[in-house]
Amino acid sequence: MRQKIVNGAVALLMMALFMGIIVMVVLDKRNEAEQQIAKDSEYRQSQQSAQQENHTLINASGDTLESRILVPEGYERTQEPDDSLGAFLRNYAMLPDQTPVHLYDGEERKHASAAAVFDMYLGDRNLQQCADSVMRIYAEYLRTIGREDKIAFHFVDGFLCDWESYKNGKRVKFVDDVPTWKESEVPENLDKAFEDYLNIVFAYSSTLSQVDESDAIPLDEIQIGDIFIKGGAPGHVILVADMCEKDGKKAFLLAQGFMPAQQFHVLKNLQHEDDPWYYEDEITYPFVTPDYQFDEECLKRPRYLSDNWP
Repeated sequence: MRQKIVNGAVALLMMALFMGIIVMVVLDKRNEAEQQIAKDSEYRQSQQSAQQENHTLINASGDTLESRILVPEGYERTQEPDDSLGAFLRNYAMLPDQTPVHLYDGEERKHASAAAVFDMYLGDRNLQQCADSVMRIYAEYLRTIGREDKIAFHFVDGFLCDWESYKNGKRVKFVDDVPTWKESEVPENLDKAFEDYLNIVFAYSSTLSQVDESDAIPLDEIQIGDIFIKGGAPGHVILVADMCEKDGKKAFLLAQGFMPAQQFHVLKNLQHEDDPWYYEDEITYPFVTPDYQFDEECLKRPRYLSDNWP
């Protein structure tokens, strides 16, 4: 009987020792996991600190506008619906980091004002300049979301050139220098027809017509898709391509084409070389950008997305 008691006590002791070993192993594993988490967190913080110290917000590996250009510390990108122009622009493909801006003829632009370059079709003609690049953005977006009925732009003389008419076989004909529609064949290749349509628009529309298609807005109402514009021959226009906020204050990215026709690109901010964001509190007039300066009341909202357009 005594031997059974001794054997039972030994068994209990061995079990306790075994359970103790298991508990120690579990605790060690948990400690290792906690240490790894702390290490990962420390690494992320060090990367963030390094980014802040270097004042760089360009993520070289990002292949879209949103992933290429990071937001400043404390800022968050504005909420944009999935089918919005903002979401379309944020997901637009970008050419590899440090890609220079090229002109329509393949020549490299000598004045480097680009923080990033859009992977946007340009063509080999001197057509897609500043206003044209912005019109292409709107046209591509509307076509992507299935609202082709809203793709329409005025020529400088006021003629409304709409994609629906062109897509259904009509073509622009000039009679005594006055444009009108002429019946023609319905195109078989709609992608090619779309480019042909845009080339017609690019040839006869400009910042002058774009000003007439837009309404002035105050800076505190700025949103993605708005434009800074000066109508003229030449004038200039740049697009608000993205936006973020901190404590109710906005910052935005600007993108442009230019003369001669060249790749659409995100502008640098001359006030901070490695931070391309333009901050609401920094904006004064004349508003200076790398290639142009704008006077007051230059901020406008195109009516291309309004319910009653065209």
